[in-house]
Amino acid sequence: MAIVDLLNGALRRIPTWVLYIGGIMPAIWLLVLLLNGGLGVDPVKVLEHRAGKIGLQFLIAGLVVTPLCRITGLKLIKFRRAIGLLTFFYIALHLMIWLALDIQFYWGEIWTDILKRPYITIGMIGFLAMLPLALTSNNASIKRIGVVGWRKLHKLTYLAAIAGALHYVWLVKGWQVEPLIYMGGVVLLLAMRIRVKRRRVARI
Repeated sequence: MAIVDLLNGALRRIPTWVLYIGGIMPAIWLLVLLLNGGLGVDPVKVLEHRAGKIGLQFLIAGLVVTPLCRITGLKLIKFRRAIGLLTFFYIALHLMIWLALDIQFYWGEIWTDILKRPYITIGMIGFLAMLPLALTSNNASIKRIGVVGWRKLHKLTYLAAIAGALHYVWLVKGWQVEPLIYMGGVVLLLAMRIRVKRRRVARI
């Protein structure tokens, strides 16, 4: 318990902007690699996929916060909003790279891909689920919607996580291990939340 108290004391002194700066570093590094030809023979695809993967990693990190706090006693909740906004940043970056550099805003091809390619369809569903979360991740929205309504709205995170993991699984060719690990992590974290909710209901 003493170690947890010490860690919580240190966490209280860390401002959230530190997480924003650290979280944006991968994007800057990808830009450096792009400008220096360090992304291989198909830099657009590599940039697009890496941005999406980083976004999925941040999304899973956001899901980890609550169970980690519950299990360890660490007070990490104040960082959850920053993690959520960084998630949206990288997913939006992933989408914009696809639209602007890959498809080059050929809207006919874009709509065809969205409607006929399941991995793109589910990816767009995940992005649309995240959009209201990003728009309401501020104190003014919490006051306007109310804490209860805001928490209900932000359960869209679960849909976004499932959609993002499925998007990754369907995107790759064949049954590769890494996407399945991400999917397994999302399923496990959501299952933990359902189990805790059932325990709370049983106690009532």
